[in-house]
Amino acid sequence: MPVSTTEFRNGLKIELEGEPYVIVEFQHVKPGKGGAFVRTKMKSLKSGNVIDRTFRSGEKVGVPELEEKTMQYLYAADKDRVFMDTSSYEQTSMSEKQLGDSISYLKENMEIKILYHKGAAINIEVPMFVELKIARTDPGVRGDTASGGSKPATLETGAVVKVPLYMNEGDVIKVDTRTGTFIERVKQ
Repeated sequence: MPVSTTEFRNGLKIELEGEPYVIVEFQHVKPGKGGAFVRTKMKSLKSGNVIDRTFRSGEKVGVPELEEKTMQYLYAADKDRVFMDTSSYEQTSMSEKQLGDSISYLKENMEIKILYHKGAAINIEVPMFVELKIARTDPGVRGDTASGGSKPATLETGAVVKVPLYMNEGDVIKVDTRTGTFIERVKQ
C-alpha cells in the first residue's frame, strides 16, 4: 500500500528501489514558480547510509514489509553479535557493521527489537535509555558536584560518555542511546 509525500513524517519507513529507508528529516517546499516538492533526508535501514532525495508533491512511494521481533542479546562471537528469539529460541547473528552505533549499548541478556526485511535481520532498535556501569574514569573529587564540569567515562560495553566530575568507577548511570549522553546516576 503506497504512501503519499503529503503523509511524510520523521520516523516513517518507506521503500525505494527495493531497499527500506527511514525518514530522518523532511521539508515541504512550495516555490513561487512550478509545483511544490518534498525534500527528504533518509537513512537506509540495511546499510545505515544517509541519502538526500526530492519528491514531487503528491508522489507515492512504497511501504516496506518489515517484521519486528523482540529478541535477547546473548554474546559476541568474533565480529558478530548473537541474539535469541525469546519465544522460539531461534538464534540470529548480525555483524558489527550492520549494528553500527547501537553496538555500544548492547549488554548481555538485554531485550531489544530486531527488524526483519524479506526474512533477513537488517537492523536493531535498542531501548531509548539503558543503565550501564562505569568501567573506567578518573576518580571523582569530593565537592565537585556543583561545578558543572564533565569528564569522559568508559562504560562496561566500551561506549565513552561524558559524565559529571563526581562520578566514579562502579557507578551505574542512565544513558540516552539516541544521543549517547549521560542522563542521571542510578541509585543501587
